[in-house]
Amino acid sequence: MQIGIDNFVSYVVEYDTGREIDAPTRIADLLEEVELADRSGVDIYGIGEHHRADFYDSAPTVLLAAAAARTTDIRLTSAVSVLSAEDPVRLFQQFATIDLISGGRAEMVVGRGSFTEAFPLFGLDFQDYDSLYASKLDLLLKIREDPSSVTWSGRHRAPLTGQGVYPLPVQERIPVWLGAGGSPESFVRAGRLGLPLMVAIIGGEPRRFSPLIELYREAGRRSGFGPEELKVGIHVPGLVADTDDDAAAAAYPGWADLFGNVARERGFPVPGRAEFDAMTGPHGSLFVGSPDTVSRKIVRVSDDLGGLDRLTVQMTNTKLPHPAMLRAIELLGTQVKPQVAELVRQAGS
Repeated sequence: MQIGIDNFVSYVVEYDTGREIDAPTRIADLLEEVELADRSGVDIYGIGEHHRADFYDSAPTVLLAAAAARTTDIRLTSAVSVLSAEDPVRLFQQFATIDLISGGRAEMVVGRGSFTEAFPLFGLDFQDYDSLYASKLDLLLKIREDPSSVTWSGRHRAPLTGQGVYPLPVQERIPVWLGAGGSPESFVRAGRLGLPLMVAIIGGEPRRFSPLIELYREAGRRSGFGPEELKVGIHVPGLVADTDDDAAAAAYPGWADLFGNVARERGFPVPGRAEFDAMTGPHGSLFVGSPDTVSRKIVRVSDDLGGLDRLTVQMTNTKLPHPAMLRAIELLGTQVKPQVAELVRQAGS
């Protein structure tokens, strides 16, 4: 199982000092975090895409390119690329360039995103939410299949009549994962296309996604794809620290801030400490704790979901001091990853 990190590059106001981290410092911190993840053995690092005042990741491919130039082994991906608002030709070119800079370590997770700001920003009609995504995904996969000569026509974009899309990447085919939330249609689409699936689980109990993941696997089997092609990953919020108490104390202020803001924005009840504690429990979706606690939870959830190929922890926290983030990254790579591997080995022996 690959263990990774997703970063949403949000604003940060440190809980212990009240100091607001400015944008240049936040970006510098991000690159330091990716370098440490690379050195610590983390398998993959993803950067999100948001078009809001409280995030600095509206151009994730630029950030990934900077990370590619400063790392050697870690794979680099979007988390997610908001494909509905992208030109697939340009997106492919950008990731092909990242692939060249990194020596063949680029991937992308594509999805529709959990916020809607990109639609009015880029002059898109929200009524076209589904057709934009389906049409652009079709074109992206067509380009990936043979970028040197693309013939395609569809809605929302001028046709291509044999043009090449350059530069060509190092990898024969850049991995494309399909991001999904709770829509059964998204799981079925990923299965029918034989694309690896990345499930965003940010609340409730991960095991409730088991029927949807089985729906994905069944759709893939019916479409002729083998188990090795039907990979499953999950994206979960969390934080690792030396002890469970340290992790909870560090994670809660930012969790309450971020999810409180989202709840107020969307008209949901604002979650509090009781919800946080429940979600950090054995079956909750918050992976917060010591390396031992987080490792055992990863393996338990993998078993609940029929086996995972990848788990990425979204450790962005709007109140977390930078040193605490660096420690979390170090622990994830040097302790959690090998512990998960050993637990899986013991279960299989």
